[in-house]
Amino acid sequence: MNSIPFGVRGRASWVKAGTAYALIVFAIGFALGAIRVLVLVPHLGATASVVLETPIMLAASWKVARWSVQRFNLQPERRSRLLMGIAAFTVLMVAELGVAVFAFGESPALYVSGIWSIAGGIGFAAQICFAGFPWLQAYRH
Repeated sequence: MNSIPFGVRGRASWVKAGTAYALIVFAIGFALGAIRVLVLVPHLGATASVVLETPIMLAASWKVARWSVQRFNLQPERRSRLLMGIAAFTVLMVAELGVAVFAFGESPALYVSGIWSIAGGIGFAAQICFAGFPWLQAYRH
């Protein structure tokens, strides 16, 4: 292992940590999203449903970010945490776009335009927080 330059080993760690973080949070969000759409939206509407779901997703994201950092032994250095968050955000956006297009038949343009709704904006703001959590946690280390 000593023959591997730090940058390569470090990059592998933040990519793996970010990917795991994104996929686990995506799975949690998919499950909560199904409950939100099937149970809450018909009674409360889209915006109120997203407002109720968002704190749960943010709390789960915070915990999963911490777990992923520990699991992949990511160093507390802020640069690697920032890169982990960027990798996680990229994986999450690709996964969400893929589900929207391939499972629900939306066009990419329709998916992106959904961000401009109130519910979509709240969700997107939460995704930006999600991306920043690994970096913020480095300050707590």
